[in-house]
Amino acid sequence: MTDAAAECMRNQPRFKGILKFEKRVPLTETVMHGDESRFIGRAIQSGFSGENICELEKEIAEYIGVGYAAALSSGTAALHLAVKLAAEKVYGSAGGVSTPEGTGTGGALKGRRVFCPDLTSAAVANAVLYEGGEPVFIDASPKDWGMDPQVLEMAFEKYPDVKIVIMAHLYGYPGQVRKVQEICRKHGAVLIEDAAESLGARCWDGSGEPDREKGAWRQTGSFGDYGVLSFGKDKIVTGGSGGMLLTNNFYSYKRAQNWASQAKASAPWNQHEELGYNYAMSDITAGIILGQFQHLEEHIARKKAVYQRYQKEVNEDLIQLNPLGDGTKPNYWITCMTVESSILFQETRSEREYTYVSCHGTAAPMEIVEALEAFGAESRPIHKPLHMQPLFWNYDQITLDGGKRAYENFYQDIFWSRCNESAWAFKNGLCLPSDAGMTEEEQERVMEIMSACFEKPELDRNAWA
Repeated sequence: MTDAAAECMRNQPRFKGILKFEKRVPLTETVMHGDESRFIGRAIQSGFSGENICELEKEIAEYIGVGYAAALSSGTAALHLAVKLAAEKVYGSAGGVSTPEGTGTGGALKGRRVFCPDLTSAAVANAVLYEGGEPVFIDASPKDWGMDPQVLEMAFEKYPDVKIVIMAHLYGYPGQVRKVQEICRKHGAVLIEDAAESLGARCWDGSGEPDREKGAWRQTGSFGDYGVLSFGKDKIVTGGSGGMLLTNNFYSYKRAQNWASQAKASAPWNQHEELGYNYAMSDITAGIILGQFQHLEEHIARKKAVYQRYQKEVNEDLIQLNPLGDGTKPNYWITCMTVESSILFQETRSEREYTYVSCHGTAAPMEIVEALEAFGAESRPIHKPLHMQPLFWNYDQITLDGGKRAYENFYQDIFWSRCNESAWAFKNGLCLPSDAGMTEEEQERVMEIMSACFEKPELDRNAWA
């Protein structure tokens, strides 16, 4: 948005009296505490011996409740290695020399399908493509925006040969992981649990209603055969980068470590007998994460306070916050909203551009994004579903309507699916400023701007005078 366009929007009568933020309000930003410096210093003084990495792996494994945690360069690296481990477990192939085409070709999943969440980051499906697999996208549930278990069952009916499922917990709000886990066990499939955004979030792991005193609560990332964490620069605990692969299997842990270090074989020289990667985490990154990790519960408490203030103040006839699943305790990483006005907003999106018409009584999601940007607050649209991304157009998507490829007019512009929760969330939703350092006054102003967006704008013709 240009400065002129921002000034023009701020001068609209509906925003009268609302001041621009003196300092930009980020969507979510790193909160540093000082402990990070101590661990960074230890890494430097020890000559990058890996002491921080060993300590971090131990602390994370104990916190999540798994046997082992392999420190890696990113959450994407962890996803890739989880896919390789799952392929080796199910199909006996980990890529490289064990594929018919030879070293570095084919991939461990060549010719195989993998069920993936539709409403999530492209990193999930990319990990499948890295190994030559074919993602099949499972629609989101309206209960939590996670993978819909009912749709997953339908997917297994259509593709009974699938033996790997990846599910994700979106924006720090857990999905129905226990139901997904049960379905995977029923069909003999391996579950990869993408908890990249949900460190510290928990799910009830017992029968009946959650009991806070007796509670059998488990951390997200502990339910899958393999779990994935991310410590990217905007995550609730960050190292600027970094990720973790979680597992209860010692062989898988050592296998991931070996792949991440260029797959060097045991020999006096550099011996390479299979394909490896430069996926290892640095000792400095591990140190930053260790310093951050001491404050995880504090970060969650701040994020929860942001969510609760939105929840208390927003007009539910106009706005609904992202759904909280039953039996879950989110980490509240990013608070999202959907436009719920009875008056339909008018917004059109192409692949890279959008237009909207301002209407009294409703607001287009991108209109709210633009208004917040004009005043100096950052927001963004919800993830564009993977089945809508040009990179993945050729892959199937399963909704409660069934597989979209079953429709005669699927490849035509007139195709429309009645049940498409992922597309609905993208069309109607956006991520709100959710920074842990945001003050109450700043959040009140954000909500004031959002509320004003639902009023009809009248351009001030003197704005350019």
